[in-house]
Amino acid sequence: MATTSMYTDYLDTPLGLFEFMASEQGICQAIFCGDKVCGGEPAQGKTNDITALCKQQLTEYFAGERQVFTLPLAPLGTSFQQSVWRCLTEIPFGQVKSYGDIAKMLNKPKAAQAVGGANGRNPITLIVPCHRVIGADGALTGYAGGIERKLWLLKHEGVSVKVSDDNSQLDINNVIHKRQAKTQFLR
Repeated sequence: MATTSMYTDYLDTPLGLFEFMASEQGICQAIFCGDKVCGGEPAQGKTNDITALCKQQLTEYFAGERQVFTLPLAPLGTSFQQSVWRCLTEIPFGQVKSYGDIAKMLNKPKAAQAVGGANGRNPITLIVPCHRVIGADGALTGYAGGIERKLWLLKHEGVSVKVSDDNSQLDINNVIHKRQAKTQFLR
């Protein structure tokens, strides 16, 4: 059985170091990695054309010059997870949806909780915009990259976020150097 080559690169962002991995087919994983890079090695990797394109598009996104990613994607997941992740890519820049909205997009209106589970296992954060999913009441919900990063990303996209006691005191410095949570299922 042939092994698939994996390519990894990094981008320093306003939200900390961002790690992205690709096969020959597309981006497989993208996470905020904080100070812990792939394998503990310095922030450089073996790259390919897809990682180069990813780095370019991420740079444009953070500079406010890109709203839509046009990268080939190759995330690994169940068919249900894949369907949820496809829905996430349909949420336009600067807009948000609830878990219930995504469940309705899937014609499974009672699957909001399952949608939340699949959203939390999204291996391609930011590019597959799981940060654009909020609670039905408009409140911020969890984010594997840290709620501070989610708030920053939504503000970067011009989304007005419902102010609450939970998010009024958030400080991006709390997460910049931390690896994105819930990434133990990756690799």
